[in-house]
Amino acid sequence: MSLDQDTTLPLDHLVSTMEARLDAWRVLNAANRAWAATGAATGDETAKQAVEHQLRCLSSLEEFYAFPGRQFMGSLAELVAEGDAAAAARLSARLSAALLSKSYHNNPGEWDSDESSLDNADRLPPALNGNGGDKHRPYFEVLVVTPTPQTKWTEVSREMRRLRRPQDPFVYELVIVGSFEDAALGAILNPAIEAVVVFDGFHFASQHDVPLLHRFLEAHVPPGVADLTSEAMTPALVRMLKNLRPELDIYLLSDRKVEEMAANPELACVRRVFYEVEEPLEIHLSILDGINDRYETPYFDNLKKYSQRPMGTFHALPVARGKSIFKSNWIRDMGEFYGLNLFLAESSATTGGLDSLLEPTGNIKTAQDKAARAFGADHAFFVTNGTSTSNKIVEQALLHPGDIVLVDRNCHKSHHYGMVLAGARPVYLEAYPMMEYSMYGGVPLRTIKKAMLDLKAEGKLDRVRMLLLTNCTFDGHVYNTRQVMEECLAIKPDLIFLWDEAWFGFARFSPFFRQRTAMGAATLIKRAMAGSDYRSALEAQRREVGVDLDPADARLLDRRLVPDPDRMRVRVYQTNSTHKSMSALRQGSMILVCDQDFHHVEEAFHEAIFTHTSTSPNLQIIASLDIARRQMELEGYEMVMKATQLALTIRREVNRHPLVSKYFRVLDLGDMVPAEFRRTGMESLTGTDWTKAMESVWNDEFVLDPTRLTLVCGSAGFDGTEFKGMLAEKYDIQINKTSRNSILLQTNINNTRSDVAHLMKVLVDIATGIEERLAAGGEPAVAAFRGRVAGLMKDVPDMPNFSRFHDHFREDTGSATSEGDIRSAFYLAYDEGSCEHVKLNSREIDRRLKSGPELVSASFVIPYPPGFPIMVPGQVITTETIEFMRKLDVKEIHGYQASRGLKLLTPKALAVQPVMRIEVA
Repeated sequence: MSLDQDTTLPLDHLVSTMEARLDAWRVLNAANRAWAATGAATGDETAKQAVEHQLRCLSSLEEFYAFPGRQFMGSLAELVAEGDAAAAARLSARLSAALLSKSYHNNPGEWDSDESSLDNADRLPPALNGNGGDKHRPYFEVLVVTPTPQTKWTEVSREMRRLRRPQDPFVYELVIVGSFEDAALGAILNPAIEAVVVFDGFHFASQHDVPLLHRFLEAHVPPGVADLTSEAMTPALVRMLKNLRPELDIYLLSDRKVEEMAANPELACVRRVFYEVEEPLEIHLSILDGINDRYETPYFDNLKKYSQRPMGTFHALPVARGKSIFKSNWIRDMGEFYGLNLFLAESSATTGGLDSLLEPTGNIKTAQDKAARAFGADHAFFVTNGTSTSNKIVEQALLHPGDIVLVDRNCHKSHHYGMVLAGARPVYLEAYPMMEYSMYGGVPLRTIKKAMLDLKAEGKLDRVRMLLLTNCTFDGHVYNTRQVMEECLAIKPDLIFLWDEAWFGFARFSPFFRQRTAMGAATLIKRAMAGSDYRSALEAQRREVGVDLDPADARLLDRRLVPDPDRMRVRVYQTNSTHKSMSALRQGSMILVCDQDFHHVEEAFHEAIFTHTSTSPNLQIIASLDIARRQMELEGYEMVMKATQLALTIRREVNRHPLVSKYFRVLDLGDMVPAEFRRTGMESLTGTDWTKAMESVWNDEFVLDPTRLTLVCGSAGFDGTEFKGMLAEKYDIQINKTSRNSILLQTNINNTRSDVAHLMKVLVDIATGIEERLAAGGEPAVAAFRGRVAGLMKDVPDMPNFSRFHDHFREDTGSATSEGDIRSAFYLAYDEGSCEHVKLNSREIDRRLKSGPELVSASFVIPYPPGFPIMVPGQVITTETIEFMRKLDVKEIHGYQASRGLKLLTPKALAVQPVMRIEVA
């Protein structure tokens, strides 16, 4: 991997530079072994040249890592130049092993080498393991950007090492660069960097010729930075680093007027400003303090302390302290399985160092504030009974009876129930379908705008309260959140957005997808409000389509609309299933808030929390949310990049394997997102120049989360449910979602390359088995197999759209908009006499579809898959929905009992029962 030569770095190498780096070291190690194995004293010249080539490729990359660093790389280069093949092989093997195991983090011996001619004291981190004990001290690296000549960088590192003390809670090493561009490279390539120290006065250009870096900077840095004075370049670097990796602590050293710099709003994200000649110890202590601020987990830390106190428990929780378990004759095995600490850390009290989740004022409140910082929100709230509850909390807090909500019909069922509880009127929006795979994508922006303009045409826009969308979808479709919000705010400036990011919480820590998260996009929009871009674009829009957007103007649907910065309000909510993509226990969830008007709804928000939050929340879930935040702030960048890399590896290996690809295929971007939503034309996530991928993330209407992989199994003769069962029972592979002819694989921060290898071996074994069965069965077996595949891949039932609410649940039956009173329909079904059951395959169904009276659903009907309601209370059931139900071959259908049939509202109830009307101010 050469920075200077590789101008088309694939996306999968960029997203996991650590893996690419380790691969490059393996190649060097193999080349060294081959050279040493020639047997000659100086080795074979051709083999030596291979080593020299690979060493050159690595040398520029290694400048951005503390280990092995310049000194070790210099030692290795000297051995190669001297022709000492055996010594070079030993050293490269040792360095490669240390990098792979990360033993250099806590083993001082890895920093010492007999091959080095340098003073060992200069390379050995003092007291790396504390006072000779075995207490783990986390290791990290600090990027230093300085105008100091390279000849003095070793002395800078030596000076900082002298400041270390045995009581320091962490250990770090410096990575020193001399330019703006090299600072960007260091932050991108080295995930171990946790802090940046910027010495004022550095220059712009990198010592490496990296065309890709220049293209990257164009997307993150305003034009003309290279021409700025050194004083003006510092704020530009600080902003770029914070945009790239918001978690980094940045410290600024200057010999200028540091008092003015500290008050400069452009440097507000700098943690501390130092006068350059002051005592370096303060810099050292500040670096440790900044890391400790992220490392500290207020609730978990207090829970650990509480568990070690000799508490007498006179509250209603017998398992607290574990006495009822460990002293039991019958359930002692429970304690042996879970361990003592779990029970020592249990309590139903909110005192003694604990806090109340319902009204936190202590360590839970502090933990939530840290989570808000980590995820780029104004406020964060912990939820211990899943994102289903988080969704209902937000909806109950923000929606009034009679409010209209624009909602993706395919959203999670908790949103539908949330609208029932709030009394809101949904306008269901249809996502684009992918019929051949029995799934939906996202809701096109044009569809959203048309619904809003139709409501405006009917004088109902004032009642539209919220837009509710799933980002990313279960299958990985990611919205252009910023564009969606900007264009909707151009039509209705006070619209509230709820983004269900249950599967996408990790994206905050990806430089690719951060901007497509709810909080990331909200930050960009608020920043744009303060600039001039909106105003100039708004003037051009007004000249073209007028000030008051006319809903009859068809140009509005295809033109990018610009909001009025003087009228718009940024009101964004994000629900986040922390347990789905981070290291939190099951049901751990967060609500993230970026709402300029939150003070107007804060009381209602807390009332909703009281309504839905248990008075006995699980303390371990709260603690795990605290820990998950800590991990993501300190190593989320690296872990998310690695998970993305593993997903890209699976895509590439499955689709190019000569045997596996005959029967299985991972769907790519071009399969999952129609061309009309990919204006950049990007079609594949693998083998793609990463700058092309960045362009797609910035501009395309939909992109695909690489970590969610739709594996088509119908072409192997398996339906999704069957294949899922076989993977679990026979091969010990678990997955979540299936469709008629596919399964969904997903990588996360828990996965390893061994997992990928296991998956590939399983797919090879299955494909081999298919080949053997077809060969043994002859033409009859082949014909049967082809028929099975055709049935799964071609005879796929059409996915039904939402039809309409029955007129009984409409305020205005002549309205062109589709909102309905779902709450009245839901509670009408509570009256047993208002309901009837009709068997799905009965002639009565066909007769009523043809001649009436209409079939009206009394309940939510949710098949798994696809996992969203195909019927909601009050919905008129159509022929398309019945045909889809009849073709379903899934076992799990919530809201439907085959033995009784469809639950319907009776024609009599719809004729005589008056609908609950809600007066809307």
